Amino acid sequence: MIRTITIGSYISVQGLFERVTDTGDIVIRVGDKTFQGKPVSK
Repeated sequence: MIRTITIGSYISVQGLFERVTDTGDIVIRVGDKTFQGKPVSK
């Protein structure tokens, strides 16, 4: 499933969902890199 997260105030990243952390952040994968951030609400 593709998800969008925000990193900081201005950067959004969209990629494949990996997991949810204990703090409620979402980890996504883009190619061979992973990013962690707050989920964007629908």
